[in-house]
This record gives sequence, structure tokens and C-alpha cells, in this order.
Amino acid sequence: MIVISAAAGAFGRLVIERLLTRMPAGEVVAAVRDPVRGADLAALGVDVRHGDYDDPASLRSAFRGAERLLLISSPELAPDRRIRQHLAAIDAAGVGGVQAIAYTSFLGADRSGEGMNAAHHATERAIIDSGLGYTMLRHPFYSEAFIGTGLRDAVESGDLVSGTGGRGLNTALRADLAEAAANVLTEDAHLGRGYDLTGPLWTYPQLAEALGEATGKKIEYREDADGPSGPMGFLMGLARSGALERQTDDLRRVLGRAPTSLRQAVASALGQG
Repeated sequence: MIVISAAAGAFGRLVIERLLTRMPAGEVVAAVRDPVRGADLAALGVDVRHGDYDDPASLRSAFRGAERLLLISSPELAPDRRIRQHLAAIDAAGVGGVQAIAYTSFLGADRSGEGMNAAHHATERAIIDSGLGYTMLRHPFYSEAFIGTGLRDAVESGDLVSGTGGRGLNTALRADLAEAAANVLTEDAHLGRGYDLTGPLWTYPQLAEALGEATGKKIEYREDADGPSGPMGFLMGLARSGALERQTDDLRRVLGRAPTSLRQAVASALGQG
């Protein structure tokens, strides 16, 4: 039996979707904060259980009887609370007899516990120290954060703007990362490993070219040094500094195929694939 924590979120649902293509629904457990949100999963035959990161007793109940756990990192932003939540989940896994944990970490969490990686670094260490089997799935930023609704605006205006300085981005699609997680959960060869999962490196000038090819329209790329504000401005700043150019072949190896290309992602975002 495999249990997916935070299963009502977009990533958890994609993982469950992949698992249901290779195992009976009754062997998949969706641990969710609010079971009502998992009603559609229950209708598919998935065992939906109450499992709240802030309620350790619910986690012990949700994880009971599972052999493997996909610990999807909490969306909580405060590192201290996030660490407490993850530690509660790791403890519950040990009590419940879980043999191995796959954890959705972040690139660089094995190297540093500073900044946004503080909770991921602490969680990785706690999983290793628990003595349970493990696989660390270190994610990049999702491609969807960059290749999303704004593409249609760019097609309409013929103008694609970014503040990345033309630097590369190593993002990956949620669907590819979910498939990788499903593979890890159902194959023994990944135990004891840490994977740095990156998609094909791409740039905004290449995105403009891919948009043009997909739509048959002329899309001009324009650099805005100031860039947007808020979360997207933060991401653009990271890209501009070169922080998103680290590249590995781990995602390809775990998938057993090439990750989704930029052109394929663009076509999908435009409803063409």
C-alpha cells in the first residue's frame, strides 16, 4: 500500500493519477486535511483518510498499514512550523510501519539549510536519521509558474517580456515530476538515492520562438530590467542571477524518457496537445 500525503493538491492528484495506471485503487491511500476534498478520489476507489500535518494523531492513523509514503512538502511558509509538520509526518511513518519515504524536497537542500531550503534540509536530515528507507526528490520550480496564462497575452500582443536577462531556466512540468514520483514509489532501485530533478534548460528568447512556431505569429522578445514585482519578480531575479541554470540528467533517468520539451509544454499550455 502506498500513501500520498497532502493528496488533495495539484501535485498529489497527478501522482495518484499515475499510480492508478499501475496498481489497484484500493492499494492507494490519499491522506488529506479535509476528506471532503478527496470525494472524487474516493469515487475512484482510492482510500481517502484524514491526515493533517498539524494533527499528528491523524497522520498516524492515515499512514497505518502503508509500505511507502510520498511526503509532499507542506505549503506552510514559516520554516519552524513546516519542520514541525514534517517531523510529525516522519514520526507517524515510523509508528505506522512505513518502510520507505519519498520526499518532495528542493534543489540544493542537500547542500544548504539556508533561506527557502531551511525546512527541506532539516527534513532530509530527519528522514535519513529515522532509519527508514528513503528517496529524495529535489524539485526545481514548476514550469507552470512561467509557462501559463500569460502566454495567450503574449500571443495577442506579439510581445513577450521577462526580466531574466536571457539566462536559462531549469524548470520541469508538474506532470513529469509526478510521473517520476510514481516511478520511485513503485520501483525498488531508487531507495537510498537523492535525485536533483531538472527539466530541459530553456530561455525566454527560446520561449518567444516556440510561441511563434506554435501560433504562426511573430512574437518579439523584450527584456525589462526592472521586471515584475511580487513572487514572479523574485523568480525572475533568481533566473537573472543564473541560479536556475543547474542541470542534471536525473529526471530523464527516473522517467526512463526525455522530459517534456519547451515546445511540447507551450503546445499543451495553448491547448494544442
